[in-house]
Amino acid sequence: MIKVGIIMGSKSDLPVMQDAANVLKELGVDFELTVVSAHRTPDRMFAYARGAAERGLKVIIAGAGGAAHLPGMVASLTHLPVIGVPIKSSNSIDGWDSVLSILQMPNGIPVATVALNAAKNAGILAAQIISTADDAIVQNLISYKNSLREKVEESAEEMKRDGLFTGF
Repeated sequence: MIKVGIIMGSKSDLPVMQDAANVLKELGVDFELTVVSAHRTPDRMFAYARGAAERGLKVIIAGAGGAAHLPGMVASLTHLPVIGVPIKSSNSIDGWDSVLSILQMPNGIPVATVALNAAKNAGILAAQIISTADDAIVQNLISYKNSLREKVEESAEEMKRDGLFTGF
């Protein structure tokens, strides 16, 4: 059953949003991925957000650049948690417009916001939310986090062997 919806305002956002899909796949979380523009296809956005829970979604990841209204508008239309991914786009003010548009939601319409272009973190956060009711995802997350730790420890040992590391 599909548990996470990944949406973006434009296909040009796919190189960023693909990171969310990749990490969800790695963690064993089913997802759907599509383009839904708050400004160009508002009817599609309304239908997507209002039908998300009925389709079995548990979390929505919404990426948007520029004015970045998609995450907030979707959050206003559903009871599901929404994770916003601000995207530095061609019409962006160095990404800050997107960050602030997603971050500064009014009380009552929360949107969890990750760093600029950090769709991978949005995918991990979505998996963590779903893991509260799915033990298999818990185990996948534990393995994933352990692999991150192991990579750091291997790097530290490598630097030590190469004489580049003189600390702890």
